[in-house]
Amino acid sequence: MLLRLFLCFTIIPVIELYFLIKLGSIIGGFNTIIIVLGTGFFGAWLARMEGMQTLIRVRENMQQGIMPTEDLIDALIIFAAGVLLITPGLLTDCSGILLLWPVTRNKFKKFLKQKFKKMMSDGTIDITHLQ
Repeated sequence: MLLRLFLCFTIIPVIELYFLIKLGSIIGGFNTIIIVLGTGFFGAWLARMEGMQTLIRVRENMQQGIMPTEDLIDALIIFAAGVLLITPGLLTDCSGILLLWPVTRNKFKKFLKQKFKKMMSDGTIDITHLQ
């Protein structure tokens, strides 16, 4: 786990810097900054819109007595996308926007559910004490 965190906090910023420098040398520093700010702003707006829609669906389901499991997974993914968008860089911004877009978010949600089921069947995760 420590190795993964180390890699995330060192490799990802180095890759981001590399792409920013390459892009800056091609289109110029000012244009690169505008692109980073634009993707960040668009991503923040999209995160707000998707988050509000998800919150409304959670409230509606709770009022009807339905457990909003799908919407809670969406909320978790939207939160992760927000964290990616806060991190400066093109790759993290693009990844965050892809997680916010409902089409790709649904595919990622399906992947997460399959991964979680596999972990439960392998015994990596035990949720019997939660019931």
